[in-house]
Amino acid sequence: MRIIFMGTPDFAVPTLNALHELGHDITAVYTQPPRPAGRGKKLQPSAVHTRADELGLMVRHPVSLKTAEAQQEFAALNADVAVVAAYGLILPQAVLDAPKQGCLNVHASILPRWRGAAPIHRAIMAGDEVTGVTIMQMELGLDTGPMLSTIRTPIEDKTTGELTAELAELGGRLMAETLRELANHIPVAQDDGDATHAAKIDKAEARIVWADDAAVIERKIRALAPFPGAWFELDGERIKVLKAQLASDTGPAGSTLDDALTIACGSGAIRPLLIQRAGKPKMDVDDFLRGSNVPAGTQLA
Repeated sequence: MRIIFMGTPDFAVPTLNALHELGHDITAVYTQPPRPAGRGKKLQPSAVHTRADELGLMVRHPVSLKTAEAQQEFAALNADVAVVAAYGLILPQAVLDAPKQGCLNVHASILPRWRGAAPIHRAIMAGDEVTGVTIMQMELGLDTGPMLSTIRTPIEDKTTGELTAELAELGGRLMAETLRELANHIPVAQDDGDATHAAKIDKAEARIVWADDAAVIERKIRALAPFPGAWFELDGERIKVLKAQLASDTGPAGSTLDDALTIACGSGAIRPLLIQRAGKPKMDVDDFLRGSNVPAGTQLA
C-alpha cells in the first residue's frame, strides 16, 4: 500500500518500523518540527524524524496542515491510507479525506474509554485493570471515529513509561495486522455514552496530596513516572517519587512513620522506593537516606 505515516514521539516509532518491515511504500513521513532541547537548546528532530532518516524516507514537518498549500502537497502524495500515531497536529477534513481509505489512528486506550491527550496516564490514575490499543478511522471529533480493531493488556503495577513502551509495540503490531486484513474489518461505531476524557496532564496535578488514600497516591506516582513525576517537599526541597509501595502503617497524613521514609496518607501509607532530587539523577530511597536524616515524625509538605 502507498502510505503516509504521521507521528512524532517514541511511541510512534514501532508502528513506523512495522510498516517498513512489511514492505509498504511509505511515500512520506509527517512529524512535528525540530524543537529546542538540552542545555544548549539546540534544535532536535523528533524520534520519528530520526528513525525516518535512518530508513531513508522523505520527511516533512509542517507547522500546520491548515493551509491550502500544505493540503495540496499532502493530497499530491496519492496515498492509499495515512497511518497516524501520536502526531500532535489537528488534521483538517481535507487531509482526512485525501487518502483513498482515509486516516487510521493508533490510540493508546480501549475506546471509547479515555479519548484525548493522556489515555495511559489517566487509565493508571483511575485504577483501571486493563488497557490497550484501538485502531480507529479518524474523523474531526476527538478520538470519536469508528473502531477497526483492539488489543488489550493488563496494567498491573506498570508505570506510564513502561506501559507506553508496551503499548507502542502492541500498536505497531496491531496496525500491521489491521492493514493486512483491511478489507475484512467492519468499522464499529463508538458508544458516546461510555466515553471518558483523558485530559492533558497539568503539572499542578503532580504534587502529592497526603490526605488522599495511599492507593490513590501510589497510582499517581506510577501514572506520572517518569514525567513529570509526582512530588512532595522536604525542608523546602522538591522530591520526585518515581516508584513506591503500599504500607499498612497509619498516622497523621504526610508524617513519616519510621526512619525508612514510610509516609502516612489519608488512609494507609506508602514507602517511596525510587526518588529524584531537583537537578539530580534518580536514586534508591535507601541511598538517599544514607545522606539525609529524615526521622520518624517529620511532617512533609
